[in-house]
Amino acid sequence: MPPKGEAKGKKAPKVKGLDLKDADKGVITRFPPEPSGYLHIGHAKAALLNDYFAHIQYPGGKMILRFDDTNTEKEKEEYQDSIMEDVSLLGIKPDTISYTSDYFDEIDKYCIKIIQAGKAYADDTPGDVMSQMRLAREPSVHRDDNVEDNLKRYEDMKSGSDEGRRWCIRAKISYANDNASLRDPVIYRCPKEQKPHHRTGDKYKAYPTYQFACPVVDSLEGITHALRTTEYNDQDAQYKWLLKAIELRAPYIWTFSKIQFVRTLMSKRKLTKLVDAHVVSGWDDPRFPTVRGIRRRGMTIEGLRDFMVSQGPSKNIVNMDWHTIWAMNKKVIDQGAARYTAIDKPYVKCKVNGFPKDAPYSEKQKLHAKFDLGEKDVWYSDNIALEQEDCRTFAEGEEITLMNWGNAIVKNITYAKSNTDNVTDGVNNLGNVESIDFDLHLEGDFKATKKKVTWLSLDQDLVPVELIDFDYLLAKDKLTEEEENKWEDFLTPKTEFKSQAAADCNIWNIKKDAIFQYDRKGYYRCDVPPTKEKPGIGDETKHEITVYVIRHGTAITEE
Repeated sequence: MPPKGEAKGKKAPKVKGLDLKDADKGVITRFPPEPSGYLHIGHAKAALLNDYFAHIQYPGGKMILRFDDTNTEKEKEEYQDSIMEDVSLLGIKPDTISYTSDYFDEIDKYCIKIIQAGKAYADDTPGDVMSQMRLAREPSVHRDDNVEDNLKRYEDMKSGSDEGRRWCIRAKISYANDNASLRDPVIYRCPKEQKPHHRTGDKYKAYPTYQFACPVVDSLEGITHALRTTEYNDQDAQYKWLLKAIELRAPYIWTFSKIQFVRTLMSKRKLTKLVDAHVVSGWDDPRFPTVRGIRRRGMTIEGLRDFMVSQGPSKNIVNMDWHTIWAMNKKVIDQGAARYTAIDKPYVKCKVNGFPKDAPYSEKQKLHAKFDLGEKDVWYSDNIALEQEDCRTFAEGEEITLMNWGNAIVKNITYAKSNTDNVTDGVNNLGNVESIDFDLHLEGDFKATKKKVTWLSLDQDLVPVELIDFDYLLAKDKLTEEEENKWEDFLTPKTEFKSQAAADCNIWNIKKDAIFQYDRKGYYRCDVPPTKEKPGIGDETKHEITVYVIRHGTAITEE
């Protein structure tokens, strides 16, 4: 049992509405991403829910990470490796990793079986014409071709010949069905441009579509519960029809809503364009909705899982506000986030009269007021730094509180400009404050002061830090269908904001990925940790390498 006051880890709770039919007979789920890009937060929801059902809601279950590698035109081994890393970043440990390509021979046999049963046929209708005919509910001229011809054309497809590349295989369901997904969908194709598969090379020339491969492999791998987003609702009937046609067991389908966020791009194509155009730094850019992007912004596994599970039962597709998920994450990180101080540059150098010691001194203070995270050194001296923004609000004679020290009375303010007449409401409107003299008044009542400010002793080994904050990539909550075609016109002009600050000496010990809080500034994640050869006192500018910290979550426009 952890000592009193120590932050406790929290297990993901069981949630009502997340019950699975016949779960008492065993639960086997699968997460089947296509290795054609980096995982984003929408994929994270699917991955975490599959993991949640198999390992938390129903302990003893099994989760399979299956790569749906059926499209040689889009897939790369690079993306496959990145998905492995992203799944690990989510804290998910699959029981098995599989590939649809492992089942190509078996899927081929089932394609032959469905053709032989007269439930599929070969078609050479051009793609654009086929789409128009499906919309018009018109049958293909090849719909009633005999089985022998269909099998021969399928063999042509598998050879990759010029003749074979003209054809595809379509399920013979219903060309006029009200459900468009049942209008004789394509289940096998022969790519016009033959590219080697990143795992099987040139062995295969024709490939199953996701719509055919997914139900087949689901059944072969023993999947008991197939989790699918509500956008696939119309295709669920197709999924069941295909399994029935080839006489395979059908898993139970459990649906959940697709997740969307305001002012956020989810399209792989659009995100790729931003990366290629160097609008962002890469796929792990903190402005991206990718798993690695939000993790770099400070999202925790626990916070993400709690949010996704809480959204799990919902069937409604809505544009979520990012504030919701970041607020939930704050509840997770708060108990483990140490408290430090950083003062924006250029800061105001101040003199404290009545300092009770002959020399600067330090005291040990708790890193967190409520939880036992250890201690930090807090330095006191008669030379301190305050933020310019705070100092511009002070008036001579005013009593303020120096946080974690005590009260002080503003004795004398020196402005950077000689004309000090234009001062209204205690704010200098002409120039910055150059220096301030304080009279220490430790017996003063901190409850009586209106201004409680952060400060740092200049007689310590200050740390140069760069504070990085972000805004949304899109300037509008949701784009209309027409606006989607010109989405680049709606990009926010400036979305990255950097500022320089000096932090207390304890930041020299901060580690990469540590999440902490700067008093009065918010939570941050350490992106680049500090390094230095020799400590220096009072002048942090002598250190060449700056600590880079990224502000947690919420966009600046939500402040």
